[in-house]
Amino acid sequence: MTGEHHNLKTEFPEYEAIIHELKMSNAHFQKLSEKHHTVDKEVRQAEIGAEAVTDEHLEDLKKSRLKLRDELYQMMKKEAQKQSQ
Repeated sequence: MTGEHHNLKTEFPEYEAIIHELKMSNAHFQKLSEKHHTVDKEVRQAEIGAEAVTDEHLEDLKKSRLKLRDELYQMMKKEAQKQSQ
């Protein structure tokens, strides 16, 4: 049980500027980012015991967080490639 933060800027420090840009200009990215933040907070609360959840629910939350992170990463990567052209 770690309770570590897995926010986007911590996970992808090389994309910090792109994360900011996308949050300001892309409503879909912003919505997914907010959802990722909410799910990450739920995972942390469960891991430190602040919220009682089943192991199955915790695993589902972690899978959801990972899926969101992957989708957000693809968007960041695409934006970085676009900017480098």
